[in-house]
Amino acid sequence: MKKSAPSQKKQQSISNFFTQRTVNGRGNSQASQAPPPAPAKSNEKENIYDAETDEEAETASTSINNGSSKRALTEESQEPPSKRAKTVDDEEVSSFFPGVASGKSITKRTKLSPRTSKYVYKDPSSSATNEPPQDEEVDDAETKARKEELHKKFVKKLGHPDSIARIKKRNWEISEETEALDEGDGEDEDEEPAPAKTKKKGAKTGKLTPMEIQFLDIKRKHMDTLLIVEVGYKFKFFGEDARNAAKELSIVCIPGKFRFDEHPSEAHLDRFASASIPTHRLPVHAKRLVSAGYKVGVVRQIETAALKKAGDNRNTPFVRKLTNVWTKGTYIEDIDGLEQPADAPSGGAPSTGYLLCITESKAKGWGTDEKVDVGILAVQPNTGNIIYDTFEDGFMRGEIETRLLHIAPCEFLIVGELTKASDKLIQHLSGGNTNLFGDRIRIERMPRKKTMAAEAHSHVTQFYADKLKNSQSTGNVREQTLLDKVLKLPEEVTICLSAMITHMTEYGLEHVFDLTKYFQSFSARSHMLLNGNTLTSLEIYHNQTDYTEKGSLFWTLDKTQTRFGQRLLRNWVGRPLLDKERLEERVSAVEELLDGSQTPKVDRLRSLLRNTKIDLERSLIRIYYGKCTRPELLTALQTLQKISTEFMTVKTPSDAGFKSSLINTAIASLPSINETIIFILDKLNAEAARKDDKYAFFREEFETDEIGNHKMGIAAVEHDLDTHRAIAASKIKKPKPVDYVSVAGIEYLIEVSNTDLKNVPASWAKISGTKKLSRFHTPEVITMLRERDQHKESLSAACDSAFAALLAEISTHYAPIRDTITSLALLDCLLSLATTAALPGYCKPTFTNTTQIDVVDGRHPMVEQLLPTSYIPNSTSLSTAETRALLITGPNMGGKSSYVRQVALIQILAQIGSYVPATSATLGLLDGIYTRMGAFDSIFTAQSTFMVELSETASILKAATSRSLVILDELGRGTSTHDGVAIASAVLDYVVRETKCLCLFITHYQTLAAVAKGFEENGELKNVHMKFTAERKGANVIRDVTNGDTDDGDEEITFLYEVGEGVAHRSYGLNVARLAKIPKPVLDTAALKSHELEMEVRQKKLSGLSKMIGNVLENDADHLDQLILGIEQL
Repeated sequence: MKKSAPSQKKQQSISNFFTQRTVNGRGNSQASQAPPPAPAKSNEKENIYDAETDEEAETASTSINNGSSKRALTEESQEPPSKRAKTVDDEEVSSFFPGVASGKSITKRTKLSPRTSKYVYKDPSSSATNEPPQDEEVDDAETKARKEELHKKFVKKLGHPDSIARIKKRNWEISEETEALDEGDGEDEDEEPAPAKTKKKGAKTGKLTPMEIQFLDIKRKHMDTLLIVEVGYKFKFFGEDARNAAKELSIVCIPGKFRFDEHPSEAHLDRFASASIPTHRLPVHAKRLVSAGYKVGVVRQIETAALKKAGDNRNTPFVRKLTNVWTKGTYIEDIDGLEQPADAPSGGAPSTGYLLCITESKAKGWGTDEKVDVGILAVQPNTGNIIYDTFEDGFMRGEIETRLLHIAPCEFLIVGELTKASDKLIQHLSGGNTNLFGDRIRIERMPRKKTMAAEAHSHVTQFYADKLKNSQSTGNVREQTLLDKVLKLPEEVTICLSAMITHMTEYGLEHVFDLTKYFQSFSARSHMLLNGNTLTSLEIYHNQTDYTEKGSLFWTLDKTQTRFGQRLLRNWVGRPLLDKERLEERVSAVEELLDGSQTPKVDRLRSLLRNTKIDLERSLIRIYYGKCTRPELLTALQTLQKISTEFMTVKTPSDAGFKSSLINTAIASLPSINETIIFILDKLNAEAARKDDKYAFFREEFETDEIGNHKMGIAAVEHDLDTHRAIAASKIKKPKPVDYVSVAGIEYLIEVSNTDLKNVPASWAKISGTKKLSRFHTPEVITMLRERDQHKESLSAACDSAFAALLAEISTHYAPIRDTITSLALLDCLLSLATTAALPGYCKPTFTNTTQIDVVDGRHPMVEQLLPTSYIPNSTSLSTAETRALLITGPNMGGKSSYVRQVALIQILAQIGSYVPATSATLGLLDGIYTRMGAFDSIFTAQSTFMVELSETASILKAATSRSLVILDELGRGTSTHDGVAIASAVLDYVVRETKCLCLFITHYQTLAAVAKGFEENGELKNVHMKFTAERKGANVIRDVTNGDTDDGDEEITFLYEVGEGVAHRSYGLNVARLAKIPKPVLDTAALKSHELEMEVRQKKLSGLSKMIGNVLENDADHLDQLILGIEQL
């Protein structure tokens, strides 16, 4: 029994370290019999698992880890148990027989700690004699204070009521808890130290690198900009910018801080999230981000390594600065810009690169009588074109919509608050990927002060002050006139101009407004204005099927060879001419190019345009802004030289060899820039320009003094390096001068064999080596290389400034060069129209001074190009003096809408100056074409389908004149039959009788045919219908106005797509239902119901006619006309 006692004692001490276990059910009874010291010792170690709080667990753990020292205190300097000799106490205090030990020995061995004293069993009889000593009371007070401190920390970190929500938020698990936490964050500011508000730079950024602090300073000034930061040989994105860039560019985003406001939720992160791209890919990725609608800024290092090394700030980060800011409207860094055929817009016109500023003020009225005064100014930074307008608009905002569809801006700048209707319209046109402009449109807003009108005028006057002085001193009358025109713009436009100058200054493009020659008013009445509905209904810029350019009128005419020619043609298509002389001049030019298409002079023009690959208009404006690259400049200048030398023999317009004055004048203007271009090209080294070599870009005799000095400095240093070879050789005891080697891009290394290292001075710096040799830089080489690098950096800066000065010099010739490019664009458009005129079946239109449309065998210009079969032609004859309106009826899908569109498109083509698809065409000049086609509601203006229909009709009735063409398609179908017929009848009568304009009116209300009876005398209104055949049970019947057969349930309708006189009394809707695959039971029921309704109506008419016959027989002759009309309708 005594032998086993030590092992049992050892077992007791090990097992007590862990949670106490029962052995054969005896554990509980043994525990109950154990004297007080044993549980105290056991509990002291077990509490690491039984602790109720983290602080208690920490205390228990500390007592175990420091067990030896605590044991020394509690056991009064006794030896450790393993080294003590066996005593009677050891034998008696056994784990199996704990009750044997006497109270005396226990009292002697054990001193209780304050932590475990509460677990000790106290005998009531002995409580008076066993009082704790004084030192225990002191320990107890210290422990309490420490526990209180730990408890405070626990409550603060883990005991907070929202601790779980905080953990979730840190792990990006968003829920109602974390949202509530965000709302309550402000309440805990007294417990957590707030970000240091006094330290503005890098507030609370102790863990961020100096470069990240530098980035944060720039970012806080440009929170709306996605920043691309140059860091060494990479461009980096940080924080939220990195996440956005990673999403758009499909690159990796390294996790980290996403927010820039040092939010507590990211306090555990020590760096920003980041993503990076190589330096040479910056243009590609920047263009993609700008195309996605972001405002992109580039932060560059504005000091180089060599100059920094020589400067006083060598131990600080590189100085960085925001050097470029781009948006969709201001991106001109790339010669191709954002125009990519693959990214064709999904609607509207292709993005034109216009940045449009709009402001409005409430004029008068409320509800449907609301009027607003609107001012717009649109600038195209890529070409320098500027469009302005001011107008009054009604509650439908049709005028704003028309201008937006024409201009098709890629970015909006809104000055002040717009009215709700205008704001909704802009949001509707620009929102989402399927908008009418094709992609996401940037919208920026600028506040409008009450005194803005006065401030704007002062700002604009100040902006043009220097230019005004120059023009007055030089006596340039034309420039003076243009400046006066700009300074006297309407108030709303001046506000927009001031806002745009301020806005463009941020992008360094404000000088585009210096080009006052290219200001033009949108509402100049030299052209026909096609409103928004007309552009959409007639598919001028895009089709209505998939909203792409294919199938549009512009697509049909666009055979241009150059980008700038294509832009001019697009302008022509949207603005048909009203001036008969200019129009005939243009048509004659097209005719001459068509007739001489096989002649050498026309081939010469085509060849010149075909070989003009570069977008000269865009390149010129990039030169003007100082953004042009050296290879691009060389290409542009050489192309201009080729254009100007092609017709060097042409001194005057008459030398060009054409009959058309339009062509002759355009060709004669091409050689005018030849001397300027050759003078500039003579300064350049073509080979260096192609390679973008800035150091050799200028020929030697045209280099600036600064460039020459630095080149001489570099040559002197290289000569000194060469002479240093002999000195270096003498130091390492070599008879011949050493040869320099370059390894891994490090130049001027001196190689020394490892066997000769004993001769190398200690001042030489070892750069690299191999097993056989070592490579060194001498102190003199290091000094000279540093000097050479400084010369190189200064030379680079001198080359850049000389290039900028060259671009500024070319900019002084902007106007004549731009005029040459415009002349070339004009020739490109005329050749494109001539190519279209060469298509089979096109004829030259004849223009008259009367308002008429007389077309023989006209065809739809787009449909005939898309159809695999031939298009069935139709003739039209309208004139204000004779028949000025046609009431068109016919079956569904019979070709009514195609017919009226064909008439309108032929008129537009003719007024553009193109040939038209017809056998012959005699046309008057119309001042507008207005359409009301299709059925759709307008949720964003809270209008029903019928409300939209009538609002558009009201706008047409107000705007149309006697020289307009009005097309109304199925007016009145959005309401009950009686109301629809009444409205349609009244509108038709008003258009024919009051407005007296040309009109094509489509309807399915056969009763409207009676309106024509009121105009029988002069024939102003005529009934026509689309012909068709109806087959039933083998019978073939050509339907005309006299055929009254009614049962079309089993009839097969064949459309003839020809226009014939008379009224089609049936629309054959069941035939369309059959073509649409409506189930046969439904068709049968519909046919039966249709027959019943028709019979019911016929019986009512018969009874009415019988009464009328009775009245007539009673000598009431007044009803005779009504009787005849009723019989005809029946």
